[in-house]
Amino acid sequence: MVESLELPKDLVYRAAIVTVMGNRELLLENYKGILEYEKEYIRIQAKSCRILVRGKNLNISYYTNEEMKITGIIQSIEYE
Repeated sequence: MVESLELPKDLVYRAAIVTVMGNRELLLENYKGILEYEKEYIRIQAKSCRILVRGKNLNISYYTNEEMKITGIIQSIEYE
């Protein structure tokens, strides 16, 4: 059905888009809010799940209503 309508899957499934560049930068799209923010972890409420980013010296470089950029040493990404 999604393919026949030619709608982007992230819109239909309300999926978060996570783009990781090495272990130093993460771009997250389609999120709702920041639940917890510490230097060792950041927990984010996406539209369809929660995402936990663990690492060292984590920092939210910027965020808008639709996307955010996390920098630091990213050690793991967990979907809750």
